[in-house]
Amino acid sequence: MVILYYPKCSTCKKALKYLDDLHLEYEKRDIIIDHPTKEELMKWQSLNDKPLKSFFNVNGKKYRELMLKTKLPFMDDDEIYNLLASDGMLVKRPLLILDDKILIGFKVKEWDQVFKNED
Repeated sequence: MVILYYPKCSTCKKALKYLDDLHLEYEKRDIIIDHPTKEELMKWQSLNDKPLKSFFNVNGKKYRELMLKTKLPFMDDDEIYNLLASDGMLVKRPLLILDDKILIGFKVKEWDQVFKNED
């Protein structure tokens, strides 16, 4: 299991604590230093049941600066993958990569379903 995170992100810190509290082993990957590649994003999207745009950090400064709220609807998937792969600050975090699934963002209920088998 690999978690892509931003060290200064409070939500990422909560996610790491969650994994630590469950004594789970994981590999940490700084999303800014080692941001996702286009190929990784394409693979992860195949594990995801959400739209491609769910990978965007819509609350981020970079997202607003680039005015992506208005531009994304007019972009094709290839353009979106290239954009996401260009800058880790555009990517929603944390990203938790499992063998057969990806969790985008830290939503306790969603993570509990995976790790605690809770509905």
